Amino acid sequence: MTMPITRRAALAILAGGASAPLFAQRRRELEVPYVPTPEDLVEKMLDLAEVGASDYLIDLGCGDGRIPVAAGRRGARALGVDLDGMRLQQAGASARSAGVQGRVSFRRQDLFETPIYEASVIALYLLPGINLRLRPRLLTELPAGARVVSHAFDMGDWEPDARDELDSRRIFLWRVPAIAGGSWELTDPDGRMHLLELEQLYQNVGGTLVSEGRSLPVTGRLSGRALRLTGEGFALNVEVGDAGMHTAAGQPAWAARRVD
Repeated sequence: MTMPITRRAALAILAGGASAPLFAQRRRELEVPYVPTPEDLVEKMLDLAEVGASDYLIDLGCGDGRIPVAAGRRGARALGVDLDGMRLQQAGASARSAGVQGRVSFRRQDLFETPIYEASVIALYLLPGINLRLRPRLLTELPAGARVVSHAFDMGDWEPDARDELDSRRIFLWRVPAIAGGSWELTDPDGRMHLLELEQLYQNVGGTLVSEGRSLPVTGRLSGRALRLTGEGFALNVEVGDAGMHTAAGQPAWAARRVD
């Protein structure tokens, strides 16, 4: 049975352990060698993530800081974290040389302990195992719609929303999905009530729409907070909030509220 995304994330966190000594030990075991991302690939990563002046990017394992500096050139705020003091000195010098030191900062810190809840974009060039250990935090701590862009390595069974490549180097992009799983009371434009039951696995949802005594299967896919639901003779585009769903202005006025 497919579990709701919140429960999946909680189980993943519990399975990974939570004590500081274990995290410190794990970080030492999973030390990432420094391999710089080519400059043209950095720009392609930022293009895929649509990084602009309104964004706050955090690069977990920033090395010499080239990704935060490039984001700063686009007007974004950025933070780079790493454990290598020498690389961080290079990163600071690069930020000053590019004239972005007012928007870009660097911190010597374990990436597992770095707060990420304010980020709109997370940049990664790590290793597959570290991506998987970070995945529960990305899903639960980042706001819905935040983007995660990774050079070379994916997120296991969390399929990317987009991908690209340059000179055989792969890039993956994910948009953190809103929480749509659960029971919803759905009101159509004519004021009639329906029950919508959804299960969720990352950005994919499925379930049933109970309407006038009939149970209709529905499927859907999230892109951040935007959800498209389809079924037999049924198609609906809604925005998913913390407690409700609603259609955008100019569309038939469907709305839903959580009932679980």
